[in-house]
Amino acid sequence: MPVFWRTMRGLPGPLRAPLSLLFRRGAAKSGARRVSAGTPTLHAHGAGPADVNSFVSRTKTCGELRSAHVGQEVTLCGWIQYQRQQQFVVLRDFQGLTQIIIPQDEAASHLRKILHDTPVESVLRVTGTVVPRPPGQTNPRLPTGDIEVKVKTVEVLNSCKKLPFEMKDFVKKTEALRMQYRYLDLRSAQMQYNLRMRSQVVMRMREYLCNRHGFVDVETPTLFKKTPGGAKEFVVPSREAGKFYSLPQSPQQFKQLLMVGGLDRYFQVARCYRDEGSKPDRQPEFTQIDIEMSFADQTGIQALIEGLLQYSWPEEKRPITIPFPSITYDEALATYGSDKPDTRFEMKIIDVTDVFRNAKVGVLQKFLNEPRGTSRAICIPQGAKHLQNKDLESLNELAKSQFNQGILHLILRSDGSIKSPLGKFLNEEQKRELVRAVQANVGDVVLLAAGEHEKVCSTLGKLRLEVADLLEARGLSLRNPSAFHFLWVVDFPLFLRKEENPRQLESAHHPFTAPHPSDEHLLYTDPAKVRGQHYDLVLNGNEIGGGSIRIHSAKLQRFILETVLKEDTELLSHLLEALDSGAPPHGGIALGLDRLICLLVGAASIRDVIAFPKSFKGRDLMCNSPDYIAPEELEPYHVKIAEPMPEVKVKSN
Repeated sequence: MPVFWRTMRGLPGPLRAPLSLLFRRGAAKSGARRVSAGTPTLHAHGAGPADVNSFVSRTKTCGELRSAHVGQEVTLCGWIQYQRQQQFVVLRDFQGLTQIIIPQDEAASHLRKILHDTPVESVLRVTGTVVPRPPGQTNPRLPTGDIEVKVKTVEVLNSCKKLPFEMKDFVKKTEALRMQYRYLDLRSAQMQYNLRMRSQVVMRMREYLCNRHGFVDVETPTLFKKTPGGAKEFVVPSREAGKFYSLPQSPQQFKQLLMVGGLDRYFQVARCYRDEGSKPDRQPEFTQIDIEMSFADQTGIQALIEGLLQYSWPEEKRPITIPFPSITYDEALATYGSDKPDTRFEMKIIDVTDVFRNAKVGVLQKFLNEPRGTSRAICIPQGAKHLQNKDLESLNELAKSQFNQGILHLILRSDGSIKSPLGKFLNEEQKRELVRAVQANVGDVVLLAAGEHEKVCSTLGKLRLEVADLLEARGLSLRNPSAFHFLWVVDFPLFLRKEENPRQLESAHHPFTAPHPSDEHLLYTDPAKVRGQHYDLVLNGNEIGGGSIRIHSAKLQRFILETVLKEDTELLSHLLEALDSGAPPHGGIALGLDRLICLLVGAASIRDVIAFPKSFKGRDLMCNSPDYIAPEELEPYHVKIAEPMPEVKVKSN
């Protein structure tokens, strides 16, 4: 068996599958029976396949040749993937692989020499005739496995030097090395698949929004000004002394101003910027599908997004069903301990306060008698079988370190008794009531916490996810990776208390979110109790979108900024003036494109669905940015560096 196909057979599933997926379009084009399931299609709904050979010097790609092409003369362009004993090479391009067979007669000696001497990953243009493979040498695992191309001419378009790593998907590379040589990493089948999937989804979103529903695609400025509240912004110096631009966290103000301008329906694939420092799975620059609509309510915007996702959903994925289920913020916290719950598995939080209300457990009574005191539990099916004592200890440590919350655990024995320090404080009826409340079976483990409602639920929500990780690491299947569970979370609080000063409030979403109509009167008496018209879209425990109905009254907006949030309205004078100039009711949403595509393709990180991402520390390892600038280049911007800089070498032209 040729070395390439032996290697393909040995590939891990997650890497082998995307490579085969990339060949599906070519198989479908020729009507071949063997089609790999699931690949980004290169055409819109109802359109024919894209002509990927137009305007270029090739006649076919390396992934589209089939038995139907036998006898045709073709020209292929691509990279050398493998070479073997001057007998054949495997040529690769974005769509697949084709085996190039080298004639063994004397007349072809110059071809053998060229193909033997040219390094792997060099770029070739090959012309030859499509021929069937000899009996017994076909490869049913490859879409082009029935044929090979008998070479007639070959041209080395560019020779390749020795690379820092082999261009094989099964070769392990550190993420830092991949990012340093991103232009090489992009050649991998997985990255090709990810970026083409991203392109397909965006193309369909544009079609749905602009062509089907009349949205207008508008580019908004990147150089803006400081916005009160929200994430920390990047600043850009200007030539006016002491004045700076800010890079926008989102086009929020601009899209509202477009509604004031009568554009009615706005959409943008928007670049956004947040200086959030070192966070494992965040990027300082990221992409949103940004949407705003006039005269819309929450129901209308949710229906729009459901239709948008259903229309743009890849054909090879499980179809999604709309409408998506909805849950309030309070329900999400009480049931899952999170405002972005993963609903692919159960293990819900259960209220057991009444069970312990009359129990003679001093520490529990202390917590239950406090305002918003509660006792909650989660039941881990067959936890005694799969969790060890050290696991339960680590869960307790996690609860203490992150939430300053203690937890207790109990195990239901086969004789119906409870193994727990709590057992001696509960009578038999209370034990039975607890088992009934959490619906425990023999061998289940119950994690119990008591204290302030929000802290208890948040703790158990975190432990719920941690337990799922532990159980899945031991072979149990809790969260189906091919399932997509969407969920709307609504009725968020409009304001939250600041951690550093609980007597002050900050916006839970942003300061432009409208209050819930039935709570608006509380703005003037008890603003902490006001719900906002804010809605988040959650997919498999990840927030992939957030939006709200906006405040369109200048008077109400000014009151919230000045009186409730204590913000300087001078920074937003342009917006307040616009709202006072006949602003229509409006609302919108932004979908996180990077996160959505990451979940769609099953990538480990959003960096794997971005062509040129930044590192964990926000650096571009490929071009080494950010970088120093010579002092004389900073002078026009009235910027001086406080600490001495390394000498900047200026390259001469």
